[in-house]
Amino acid sequence: NELRIREGQLAWLVHMIGHVMGVRISHSSTASYDTMDGQLVCRVLQLMDLTDAQLPQRGNEHLDLALIGFFEQFRKIYIGEMIHKSTQVYRMLGERLGLNDETTVLNVIVRKIVTNLKLWTRSRSITIRTLQLLQDLSVGFTSVRKLVKLESIQFILDNHTSEQFPFLSIAALQVDMRCRTMFYTALGRLLLVELREDEEKLRQFMSPITSILEQLQSLMSTPQQLVSEQEIKHMVVGCTRDLRGILIACNTKQSYVMFFDWFYPTYIPIFLDALRLWYLDPFVTSPTLKLMAELAQNRSQRLMFDVTSPKGVLLFREASKTIVTYGTCILSLNDVPESEVYARKLKGVSICFNILRSTLFGSYVNFGVMKLYGDTALDDALSVFVKLVISLPLKHLLDYPKLSIAYYTLLETLTQYHMEFISSLEPDVIIYLLSSISEGLTALDSSVCTGCCSTLDHILTYIFKKRNKPKSSLSPADSISALLQLPEARPEILQDMLSSILNTVMFEKCRVQWSMSRPLLGLILLNEEYFKTLHDRVVSLQPPERQNAMVLCFDNLMDGIEYNLAIRNRDKFTQNLSVFRRDLTISPKDISTVTPTSDMMT
Repeated sequence: NELRIREGQLAWLVHMIGHVMGVRISHSSTASYDTMDGQLVCRVLQLMDLTDAQLPQRGNEHLDLALIGFFEQFRKIYIGEMIHKSTQVYRMLGERLGLNDETTVLNVIVRKIVTNLKLWTRSRSITIRTLQLLQDLSVGFTSVRKLVKLESIQFILDNHTSEQFPFLSIAALQVDMRCRTMFYTALGRLLLVELREDEEKLRQFMSPITSILEQLQSLMSTPQQLVSEQEIKHMVVGCTRDLRGILIACNTKQSYVMFFDWFYPTYIPIFLDALRLWYLDPFVTSPTLKLMAELAQNRSQRLMFDVTSPKGVLLFREASKTIVTYGTCILSLNDVPESEVYARKLKGVSICFNILRSTLFGSYVNFGVMKLYGDTALDDALSVFVKLVISLPLKHLLDYPKLSIAYYTLLETLTQYHMEFISSLEPDVIIYLLSSISEGLTALDSSVCTGCCSTLDHILTYIFKKRNKPKSSLSPADSISALLQLPEARPEILQDMLSSILNTVMFEKCRVQWSMSRPLLGLILLNEEYFKTLHDRVVSLQPPERQNAMVLCFDNLMDGIEYNLAIRNRDKFTQNLSVFRRDLTISPKDISTVTPTSDMMT
């Protein structure tokens, strides 16, 4: 008990020393403060040597967490770019401990990281904090180049196996599997510093993962009783998290292509089989789908393949297979308890939406030629998307933020680039999509509301342009399109949206006024008579002394507006709407609210 008390006191002191250094980041450095920092750092490092020597037998979790926190603060002040390096601190470290510069101190920190990852597997907190420190060190441009020259870092790059780091073992169930992604993201950044086009070096680095994947190929093709299903699941999940971490680090075209050539087509079928076998288990499906989402992400233009390369199409085909495989399986799932619906269904569906959005928005596939060559990958993915969407209650789209963002951003992308597909949908699907947009327009999340405004604007622009074309120029598909017939078949849908947006602009705290102005003009031009009715109703509800002022407000709103959706006309309407809203704030209490005339879903 006495020892634990002393260790707790030491942990408190180490925390204090770290934060005392940390608060200096916004203050000018002085020689006396640097000297004190140097003395304190020396004492902490001496304490660390003492505690690490005892780690194989015993250790104090609070004290080791304090040491990691101390290194986090030290890194912010004395390691990295654009940070003042005090020679006084390193002079003190050199005199007392032989640590003369940043590189030698980095070596001490990395040794501590390796020690923690080897000996503190039982502590989730220490493992995560240690990996976060490693990640932070791997981000800096200068520090990462110093790190790769250290023998301890080369040891990690050459020996990232469960024998050296027990938290990578499938038996380490007490460790959060997400730690693996953090670990391999940091290793990937360190590897790529000097990788260039050395494919052999990449293969050597990937060899531990390669051996596990080859074992999985054998186990999943011919199941053996020696390995349990749960162990196979852990192997699959471990590989998905490892590979996703490496992919996150691949921020250049060169590194991504090297990874893709190693991964495809040899190993990707393993993960499709895993989705097919264990689609009911979110422990497997979530990391597997996230791996494909990362693979399809065109971050930093890393997927801009050469014009002679088929990799973009091949990647999209695999993304489409993933969506179709998981989507088809999950659609067969019925009667999921409300408490489990997000984990077992909605989370996977939201990741599928993210995969599809990344491929459609990534600009690395020419979708226009796919139909010419009879490639059904896009049609298959979109077909499953529609089935997934209509299987979701509208309530879920706004109740679960991640699903909401994934759905509405995908819908915005579809209406921006694939309106022909939206136009070809069945009437009940179109009404569902418009209903979801109407719900999103009143969402508390401003990003969802803004996205819905943009989506609605794309749809209205498409309808307006098609309806103002000569009939002879319309295709046979246009003549039977439920979307183009919507203003006559279901006029109340667009009218209620017009009433809702106008009501928001006039009487509520409108956070996205510019965004709402874009679809509002299209709604007015497609519903001129109904807009005139709203105008007359609002005017009639005002006191007699306010009616002329209200008429003038509406006249000014449409002043100079032409019957088109050209950019100049839109901008003019947006300016008019700002003046319109400003004029209404002069006496808001005298203005009555516009009420929708009918429920959208009736």
